[in-house]
Amino acid sequence: MRKIFLTLLMAGMTMVAMAKDFVVTSPNGQVVVTLNDKDGNLRYNVCYQGAQILEDSPLGVVTDLLDFTKGLSIENASEPQTVEIAYELRTIKQSNVHVTYRQTVLTIAGEGGKMEMEWMVSDRDVAYRYKLLPVRRRDQTLVAVVKSEASGFVLPQGTTTFLCPQSLPMTGFARTAPSYETNYTLDDAMGKNGWGQGYSFPCLFKNPLPTSPRGGHNLSPSGESEGGLWILISETGVDGNYCASRLLNDHDGSYKIGFPQEGECNGIGSVTPAISLPGYTPWRTLTVGTLKNIVETTVANDLVEQKYEASKEYTYGKGSWSWIIGMDPSCNYDEQCRYIDFSAQMGYRSVLVDALWDKQIGYERMEQLAAYGRQKGVGLFLWYNSNGKWNDAPQTPKGIMDNSRLRRKEMKWMQQNGILGIKVDFFGGDKQMMMQLYEDILSDANDFGLQVIFHGCTLPRGWERMYPNYVASEAVLASENLHFSQGMCDAEARNACTHTFIRNTVGSMDFGGSTLNKYYGADNKHGNQRRTSDVFALATAVLFQSSVQHFAMAPNNLTDAPSWAIDFMKQVPTTWDEIRFIDGYPGRYAIIARRSGDQWFVAGINAEEQPLKKNISLPMIAAGSQLKVYSDDAKLQGSVKTLKQNKKQQFTVTIPCNGGVVIVANK
Repeated sequence: MRKIFLTLLMAGMTMVAMAKDFVVTSPNGQVVVTLNDKDGNLRYNVCYQGAQILEDSPLGVVTDLLDFTKGLSIENASEPQTVEIAYELRTIKQSNVHVTYRQTVLTIAGEGGKMEMEWMVSDRDVAYRYKLLPVRRRDQTLVAVVKSEASGFVLPQGTTTFLCPQSLPMTGFARTAPSYETNYTLDDAMGKNGWGQGYSFPCLFKNPLPTSPRGGHNLSPSGESEGGLWILISETGVDGNYCASRLLNDHDGSYKIGFPQEGECNGIGSVTPAISLPGYTPWRTLTVGTLKNIVETTVANDLVEQKYEASKEYTYGKGSWSWIIGMDPSCNYDEQCRYIDFSAQMGYRSVLVDALWDKQIGYERMEQLAAYGRQKGVGLFLWYNSNGKWNDAPQTPKGIMDNSRLRRKEMKWMQQNGILGIKVDFFGGDKQMMMQLYEDILSDANDFGLQVIFHGCTLPRGWERMYPNYVASEAVLASENLHFSQGMCDAEARNACTHTFIRNTVGSMDFGGSTLNKYYGADNKHGNQRRTSDVFALATAVLFQSSVQHFAMAPNNLTDAPSWAIDFMKQVPTTWDEIRFIDGYPGRYAIIARRSGDQWFVAGINAEEQPLKKNISLPMIAAGSQLKVYSDDAKLQGSVKTLKQNKKQQFTVTIPCNGGVVIVANK
């Protein structure tokens, strides 16, 4: 008996002794991922420039067949390979992407089977996913249900959080939550769990004093100017083969992947995804380092593939919509004709006709409206309710987009009448069944040459590249809340300075803002009052990225807004070739630059009480270049002037609270 005990003890010691670190290093050596299987637990940590910004964090997955969270060993690790990823995509922040990753695949042995893990590490991003393999029992098992993921993220002590709490299901307007529409908490302490249900992706963290694994600090001068390092956690590649996830606080600085809540979609459907074997889970992504890395990352689209070919060459651009100012009563034939005329005068390509058009205009007159738009060179986007069974949203048209037969019949009618696209609203949650609906709507719409915008919805997860007719998603407290709440108007600058660093970094954001009205009312005299300046409105047209922008402007702006503001809103692009982070801090101020063709647009806004004065470097704009500068005085009175870029290629900006600045120049 004693001999057997000693043999088992020695075997256990051998397993511990065999445990070793597997290291994946980014091409420039600044990002280092270390994995180990000590004590049968699979874990990883991440260092940036020698500073540990993610401590040993758990990995693993539990299916109805196997438990890959304990008794694990790294059986094999492929030699890291350099992978060059290059693609063109007009609808994201960078039209031509060329990024280098280091890739490795681990074979993980567990009790009763094996799985694989694929790791991709660039100079600013870390991503991993699981590959679940067939299980051999009496017969080969080719399907599984993923019960949970152990995928976790352990942040160092002192890290602060910038997070969007997830809502309880079947709450909010007409029981439509969760729809990623809650206010962010900024610079908050760890250890909380939102409102009890965790947080919506993406999730931003800041470690003010990162330490190296050996102790002490090791930051190069290129580290974040505000001090400390940042990490943005999200996911990509989610489609109908899985559910979307959220981030749950496990305890203190430990967070983990959480599947949807049971009550989502009115309780319909499973919270656990079914997967065919072999099959992949979505990518878990981490963007690390400076805010520059966070703002400029393209990881959400780097690691996914196009699902189908575009049925036609899709075009993009600006548009208007009446609902944000005039609400439901504005959705009538005469008012939509007025907005078509307005879009034509602005040189815009579209008008978004919002809810209730089927009742207040009707299908027959909608055909006439579409024909009138074509005469003016203006196309239409039509609003639809996704709702069939999962919430109480009463707005129509409804009961169409969730039914394949009715949906395709409706889309054929739209195609026959030259409709540009659809805006589908009021989804039910993040379960796999709802991900399948998103994908089905997109695929069917492509068959009929329709572009798709989602509202009241989940976060896009690589969808610009996966679905060529996908445009953007709301998934944010968007402009409608400025109409509904004076408090949201008061906080507009703070929120805009947040979205630039979190929500809009990972996917196109349909905000519907940049109004030049002083009040959110049809007469521009009543309703909630805008606190931000006209230059601020111009700046957000650059800061908020979506290839199709329906701005919250109104026909009256042609006479009651400054001519320089109208001229800018006529010319501002909606597709971009390049982005550069200039300066900023989430919730305080934001300055970024975007390039369209040969023109650079530098946009800045300020939410701090005191005026922001910054000397910014603009090396992409040649010395002596002519600069058109839109700026505010202390009373938020805007003006435009022409200056020249100095020899040092620097520019001093002063932005008052709730104000903005925009600089336009050729490169």
